[in-house]
Amino acid sequence: MAKTTHIAIVSSPGYTHLVPIIEFSKRLIKHHQNFHVTCIVPSLGPPPESSKAYLKTLPSNIDTILLPPISKEQLPQGVHPAILIQLTITLSLPSIHEALKSLCSKAPLTALVVDVFAFQALEYAKEFNALSYFYFPSSAMILSLLMHAPKLDEEVSGEYKDLTEPIRLPGCVPVMGVDLPDPAQDRSSEIYNNFLERAKAMATADGILINTFLEMEPGAIRALQEFENGKIRLYPVGPITQKGASNEADESDKCLRWLDKQPPCSVLYVSFGSGGTLSQNQINELASGLELSGQRFLWVLRAPNNSASAAYLEASKEDPLQFLPSGFLERTKEKGLVVASWAPQVQVLGHNSVGGFLSHCGWNSTLESVQEGVPLITWPLFAEQRMNAVMLTDGLKVALRPKFNEDGIVEKEEIAKVIKCLMDGEEGIGMRERMGNLKDSAASALKDGSSSQTLSQLASQWECFSGNC
Repeated sequence: MAKTTHIAIVSSPGYTHLVPIIEFSKRLIKHHQNFHVTCIVPSLGPPPESSKAYLKTLPSNIDTILLPPISKEQLPQGVHPAILIQLTITLSLPSIHEALKSLCSKAPLTALVVDVFAFQALEYAKEFNALSYFYFPSSAMILSLLMHAPKLDEEVSGEYKDLTEPIRLPGCVPVMGVDLPDPAQDRSSEIYNNFLERAKAMATADGILINTFLEMEPGAIRALQEFENGKIRLYPVGPITQKGASNEADESDKCLRWLDKQPPCSVLYVSFGSGGTLSQNQINELASGLELSGQRFLWVLRAPNNSASAAYLEASKEDPLQFLPSGFLERTKEKGLVVASWAPQVQVLGHNSVGGFLSHCGWNSTLESVQEGVPLITWPLFAEQRMNAVMLTDGLKVALRPKFNEDGIVEKEEIAKVIKCLMDGEEGIGMRERMGNLKDSAASALKDGSSSQTLSQLASQWECFSGNC
């Protein structure tokens, strides 16, 4: 019988960082059953119920170590979520080290895989004679930006957002400075310095596992493999999502029952992910735009907040439906359904009545949409979402991007126009077709294509390193 190969992973705080790295672990042990994974989970405040419920569903050869939570009182108030995530990891480093030490006292560790925010933990790999890897939960285009960030920092003067010419990353669609991730929008900020620090750390690992697939980003992946004469070993193992996971919703879910009654491809699904919020003004415009479009819709609504990322680490307790314009629910009851805060997204996107997805373009949601072949309306809010929107609209041509006015609001007429174009227009037909092709490529990459082969190669390398080949 094959010897067990032990892997440790370190996630970042926040459900959207926890899920991809755990889903990667599930994929690994499903196809390579002699592996055992221990997931070390830092958290800011007590772990959210969603994370605890999710971790309870894991198979027996994935163990979880919930680290002592970092108290919110220890951290500065009113700072960007990325700073809070980074500080939580930094303060958790002694606990991470202790957990790894305890693990290694029982069995040799083959590899340490860390989320990109947990880059400081990577140095422990050498101490415990393990291989070191980053799990990168975003696109190859974002990784390309990270890899080129130190050079860009030297070569570009002034703010990126003031550049009049696009930035051209090898193998990627050109991107304007204003569409770079949040950390790159203010080069004098702490968040930008953290971004550069992460970028430099990426090049030190034995490899980078990335949640994308060759057929979706061939140019960016090949350019990264050639970066500095093959300096980094890249392992595209995606798309890794919760599709097919056992913790999906009950078929009696209200959203799914409502979708069952709608015609095929007729519903626009509207959701801004597990962390995105809109202002009251923007909720009003979106409601009016949906009504004006005359299209069917399923809208996952959160209480308003003027910070786009307000719900990322802490959700509001208020009933969001009270913030809708007066009479909206009554006037749209034949065409739409509004639900508070959550919907079973994987099943919603997979339902045959859903024909479009108005999304914040978080990478998890983007990949779920690709796997179900649903074209998008991009509405990026924070983090790297604007760059994802550029790739989807200008690169893959499977999405439309509405225009924001000078106050940063998308007006109802613009919303209605892009909805009609996606759901009813000629352009929408072409996008649906291209997205269908991408869906097929994603399925074959996972079945026995590029991503499946990459994961097998990686597993073999790990087995050999542990003397098990």
